[in-house]
Amino acid sequence: MLLKPSVDGMNIRPDGTYVDVTFGGGGHSREILSRLTGEGCLLGFDQDEDAERNIVDNPHFIFVRSNFRYLFNFLRWHDIEEVDAILADLGVSSHHFDDSERGFSFRFDGALDMRMNKRAGNTAADIINTYDEERLADIFYLYGELKNSRKLASVIVKARAAQRITTIGEFLEVIKPLFGREREKKELAKVFQALRIEVNHEMDALKEMLYAATEALKPGGRLVVITYHSLEDRMVKNVMKTGNVEGKTEKDFFGNVQTPFRLVNNKVIVPDEAEIERNPRSRSAKLRIAEKK
Repeated sequence: MLLKPSVDGMNIRPDGTYVDVTFGGGGHSREILSRLTGEGCLLGFDQDEDAERNIVDNPHFIFVRSNFRYLFNFLRWHDIEEVDAILADLGVSSHHFDDSERGFSFRFDGALDMRMNKRAGNTAADIINTYDEERLADIFYLYGELKNSRKLASVIVKARAAQRITTIGEFLEVIKPLFGREREKKELAKVFQALRIEVNHEMDALKEMLYAATEALKPGGRLVVITYHSLEDRMVKNVMKTGNVEGKTEKDFFGNVQTPFRLVNNKVIVPDEAEIERNPRSRSAKLRIAEKK
């Protein structure tokens, strides 16, 4: 997604040190590696064991099987104090949506899982069957921005009292009557997005990664982030503009905003029509680039 503008935005030097915190299919990493020589180094982070199938056989590459929230820990583990640029593509890969066993998509029946790291944590089924009604409603409202979040939570709680909800098919049977046919796909996508964010603690992990990235970048280093929904985009924008996820501005004696970054692109970069035609999911992608002061 946004391959050339994102990697170009990293301002790569052949002998620099770089991090791709969302290795996934390895597309961005391969492009970064094609620009490295000599002492150049790239670390690729991914907590999903499926990503290991895509590991690049390259002397400049180090794969880190971990959540990107532990960015700072693993940089220290590898004796790296500062890096020249950090790239994050926050979108869920098409591989996850197309694998019925992972439970990310309502297009297939299968287990309600949604864990990026299949070795740990609650599944989506655990959340659906154990969270109380108010907590479920909050998740659907905050992470899915669903207006009928309370009704949705109420229906789920009533249904699970009769029988545990374990599969996507069973879940859809419970919630589909709440959505009109004309908006059904969009609303279901929001429901699944909300559950995925909660299962993987995505907002907390993103916050920790952004703060770690702020510390790890050299002066002049670039933070390059591709977002796909308003929650994560707001967080990224706030960090780049103010240095914190809440967007609280601190000013010096002269009234200048105190922030560790300088925006490289004041206006977000979005995919062109050709990329959207190749991959309709890219329609929601936004690229933001900032430089450490």
